[in-house]
Amino acid sequence: MVPVERLADRLEKPELDDRSYRVIRLPNQLEALLVHDPDTDKASASVNVNVGSFSDADDMPGMAHAVEHLLFMGTKKYPVENAYSQYLTSHSGYSNAYTASTETNYFFEISASTDPSNGPESTVDGDVGSSVNGSSQSPLYGALDRFSQFFISPLFLSETLDRELRAVDSENKKNLQSDNWRLSQLDKSLSNPRHPYHQFSTGNLQTLRDEPRKRGLDIRSEFIKFHDKYYSANRMKLVVLGKEPLDELESWVSELFAEVKNKDLPQNRWDHEQPYSTDDLLKQISAKPVMDSRTLDIMFTYQDEDHLYKSHPSRYVSHLIGHEGPGSILAYIKSKGWANRLSAGPMTVCPGSGLFNISIGLTTHGFAQYQEVVKAVFQYIAVMKQAGPQEWIVDEVKEMNQVDFRFKQKSPASKFTSRVSSTMQKPLPREWLLSGERIIREYDHDEIAKAMSYFTAENYRLTVVSQEFSSDLNKKEKWYGTDYCVEDVSEDLEHATRRALTSNRADIPSELHLPHKNEFIPSNLTVEKKEVNEPSKAPKLIRNDEAVRLWWKKDDRFWVPKGTIMIILRSPSAAVTPENSVKANLYCMLVKDALNEYSYDAEIAGLEYDLTDIPRGLHVQISGYNEKMPVLLEKVLTCMRDINITPERFQIVKERLLRGYRNWDYQQPFHQVGDFTRWLNNPKGWINEHYLAELPHISVEDVASFYPQLLKQIHMEVLVHGNLYKEDALRMTKLLETTLKPRPLPRTLWQARRNLLLPLGSDFTYRRNLGDPANVNNCIEYYLYVGEASEKRLRAQILLLDQLGDELGFDQLRTKEQLGYIVFTGARAFATTGGYRVVIQSERSPEYLEERINAFLMTFHEKLEEMSQSEFEGHKRSIINKRLEKLKNLNQEGNRFYSHISNEYYHFVQADTDVAELKPLTKADMIGFFNYYIHPESPHRTKLSVHLSAQPSPKQVAPELDPKEQKDKVVGLLTKSLNATGIDADGEKLAEKLANVDVSGGDQTAILEAVSKYLLEDARVSNDKANQVLEQGAQLMGAILPALGIEVKQAGDNDLRKAPKVKQTTFIENVPEWKATLQASSCPRPVVDLTEFEDFDPKL
Repeated sequence: MVPVERLADRLEKPELDDRSYRVIRLPNQLEALLVHDPDTDKASASVNVNVGSFSDADDMPGMAHAVEHLLFMGTKKYPVENAYSQYLTSHSGYSNAYTASTETNYFFEISASTDPSNGPESTVDGDVGSSVNGSSQSPLYGALDRFSQFFISPLFLSETLDRELRAVDSENKKNLQSDNWRLSQLDKSLSNPRHPYHQFSTGNLQTLRDEPRKRGLDIRSEFIKFHDKYYSANRMKLVVLGKEPLDELESWVSELFAEVKNKDLPQNRWDHEQPYSTDDLLKQISAKPVMDSRTLDIMFTYQDEDHLYKSHPSRYVSHLIGHEGPGSILAYIKSKGWANRLSAGPMTVCPGSGLFNISIGLTTHGFAQYQEVVKAVFQYIAVMKQAGPQEWIVDEVKEMNQVDFRFKQKSPASKFTSRVSSTMQKPLPREWLLSGERIIREYDHDEIAKAMSYFTAENYRLTVVSQEFSSDLNKKEKWYGTDYCVEDVSEDLEHATRRALTSNRADIPSELHLPHKNEFIPSNLTVEKKEVNEPSKAPKLIRNDEAVRLWWKKDDRFWVPKGTIMIILRSPSAAVTPENSVKANLYCMLVKDALNEYSYDAEIAGLEYDLTDIPRGLHVQISGYNEKMPVLLEKVLTCMRDINITPERFQIVKERLLRGYRNWDYQQPFHQVGDFTRWLNNPKGWINEHYLAELPHISVEDVASFYPQLLKQIHMEVLVHGNLYKEDALRMTKLLETTLKPRPLPRTLWQARRNLLLPLGSDFTYRRNLGDPANVNNCIEYYLYVGEASEKRLRAQILLLDQLGDELGFDQLRTKEQLGYIVFTGARAFATTGGYRVVIQSERSPEYLEERINAFLMTFHEKLEEMSQSEFEGHKRSIINKRLEKLKNLNQEGNRFYSHISNEYYHFVQADTDVAELKPLTKADMIGFFNYYIHPESPHRTKLSVHLSAQPSPKQVAPELDPKEQKDKVVGLLTKSLNATGIDADGEKLAEKLANVDVSGGDQTAILEAVSKYLLEDARVSNDKANQVLEQGAQLMGAILPALGIEVKQAGDNDLRKAPKVKQTTFIENVPEWKATLQASSCPRPVVDLTEFEDFDPKL
């Protein structure tokens, strides 16, 4: 074993953290944090490399991102391209990665150990975990072995190169209509071109493949050079978390990562330039978004604060500018009707520079008065500067930081390793790796004053975003096509900001002032810890009558001074019509709007609330430090009962909701498709278009008269959980009753939870065109109905099918066929029914995607039949491990309880039941299940597909042409196109070359090959001229074939497995009429009699 240097073995950690830590450095200068967690059931590792998109070549943007993708495609030791993902999947694991400006982060999660009682270790690519120094087999060791090879000997396989670059391109196209991506890139594109912040970071086919090849570059060689140049051991930070002792983890890391080459590279820094030059400041950028939104961003140049880890001065500034309580900027501009939201905070662009952004969501009136909003921001900055740094404010923030860190609970393993490996790139003392970014350790007056000094009238620029901009926007951003214009900040505004900063206090509105002391900061953090043999798996039912059903569990697992109360207020009128659903939504938004100033203090003191409308009524939740939960609960309930809805605030909230409904169509298609599938499976229920139709007709008087009726007669189901006693639960529930004073709602009037039962062997398709005309992505959800949720064996088989097909589906549909960046397969659960689904977002048509899914299911069937017994048992063990995964924190446990209460099955030990059903399942059982419910040729298969088309599909818009007519049209258009390039084209000879080409089948490659032969053999043009024409021809084919009703084949399509012939589908044209032909499921029933949970003893 290579010698290692131990840098730290006593890290500052939360009070309840039972892990042990060690920081080591290998001889190659790779630094690693080792984490021994004796109780974990999940192991993980992450490598953070100090190189990102800022290191891309200027003429090849996206290189770092492409290299991240390509490292997953095989290594010298493990050359099979999906060997890594196969290994992880077979051990309940997964992996991911991201590329940022100055770092690339790779991580995985896997079962921490195998359970010998479940059978032998499964074999994947000829390896079975490993035995090290006599230790038992460990999935973590095998994963680390594969993972380390990413950084030692990646292959950059030629056959995977084009596919992964198309994946990068698909990822980029997924984001083309996202305002977050568009506006971020606009800011970067309009920044200092001498700073790498200016670059396009994602990359696409043009930047990573087509243009480099035109320049004569071997692109594979370029990616290898990038890896060789920048991937150095001394720039890597590794975190490994497992059950094994630290010495064993140290020996594994020493063995497996010792061969990572050290090139002694310095840390990347960009001190010579700033993201904004002087010429970029005092500018106003006006931009048009995709969604209906209005925002004002005031961006200041700022400092890199990574070295100020003791005082974190930007937190002081963020706390004040971003405050939402009385005296704040937001409270003031909300009172004027100018804004709905405000956020503020720093952004470290890279070592050497930073930015500080104040982002404000404007109302219609606020957009017209945006210069007044800017003035108000600078007036508050003046108040902050005139007051000077206040030590009591730092003490208040510091106290909450320390409380939060003291009681910080565990997070999922891969989330921890990925975050900490990134943190390790910062100049923190190694003992403070866990606490350094979370705790303010000292009050530094001078550093806070320096931080405030950046907020001047010369050091900012504005970005104003609204769809109300139109003809004034005379430019388009290069990468995303955002319409914008740039101009100097107006003289009036420039003078106004200067005057604001130099104003006397008397000239600044009195409504702007520093916050008062926060009365919600908890002082009683006592936790009574009682040892238990085993934590309870279910809450107790401590009250059950016609008015209230009250569930309670005192925390016996996590021992933190926190709690949650979750409340379902069942009301028969809440969602009986779309109009009522909209009114309930407006009511919740208005209550939250009214409570914002009051509740903000509670929020920053770790106590939050939520109020939302649900199909059965309302959901109320208070969660956080438990000491002052009753105070916030009473305030929320009182506001719900007594809210005074003013016409002014109603119009602002209504307009915000209207924009939300309008913007729904501009979401990613894969976010939309699930709503349609849920709607089609529900006997009732509504979708966005129904709400949008109702909202304009709803008045302030409608909501004011509606909400008392909503609360008049309700049933209350309550879960109280955490550091709370039975008496606390009973007292808060009594507060709920006495404040709202509702009449009890009889059980017969509760909203029924049902789903539609699809007829056995049926096949339905529902088609929609997407509302965003600029979106290039189609989407499909392909759902196979299996049965009702109460059928335990079927549920277990769906879960195992999910596991068996997970990696296979991704590898076939995403990696090999490159159908799109968004591909996932798995179980699909509704209120009372469930099944199996495949979701793909792609530029290919939904009809084509459906064919490829059918072909994939045939492959899945073959793989299942060919699967070895040991591999099958490995998958079964993997899903069992997932179902038995340990809870990490109090929130996870509370959410699990609430989900079982909310779904009305009250199956608190469902995971145990699933495991009991999974264990006896055999491979033969799963083949039988697959052949009956899943196989495309099964007469029993029951399918519902939802097709979302970016544009009307070729078959929808094209004239009805037979194959001969289609070929004649193509020949005619090609002849015209060739003539336009100066070639005297002979249509008859061109037709002869195309005689044996499947034009109607969309074989673009064969069409272009025939054209190439015509150009070289008949037209006798030069090779250079032919290549130039063919490049234009490829673009032409991409346009004219769909116009003729032809689905364009891509390179490699002919090599794919042919889709099977399946039964003819029935298109759903009228949804209400279709639903009327179907039966509904039965309602959920408790899996056990609720009396088994009762505990009405008045004792605490």
